[in-house]
Amino acid sequence: MLPLALLAGAGSASAEQRLKVMASAYNSVADQTNDQPNITAWGDKLKPGMKVVAVSRDLIKKGLTHNTMIEIVGLPGRYRVLDKMHRRWDKKIDIYMGTDVDAALEWGVRPVEIRWVEDDS
Repeated sequence: MLPLALLAGAGSASAEQRLKVMASAYNSVADQTNDQPNITAWGDKLKPGMKVVAVSRDLIKKGLTHNTMIEIVGLPGRYRVLDKMHRRWDKKIDIYMGTDVDAALEWGVRPVEIRWVEDDS
């Protein structure tokens, strides 16, 4: 995996950001969301297997906007910000786990460190 700083591309001014947040997990099932559990707050369609996170709205102000790619330290791969959480949450992400409710429950809530590249241009 390339370091995040290289993902921004040559010639652009960017800085790697790191932040410790609480991470829970969620599923695309009606009892956890609404009558359209596969549609995110930004209107994207979710499918099991996608590496997606929802972010608390305070993190959007820190640069974790729609389609931002992040790494969750300790988990493989990169995750795309495609959803946003209810306003009541702060400094929190929600990791999408498809329809596997047992996996989400097993994950629980735990502290993690996330990293992303913020483009300053």
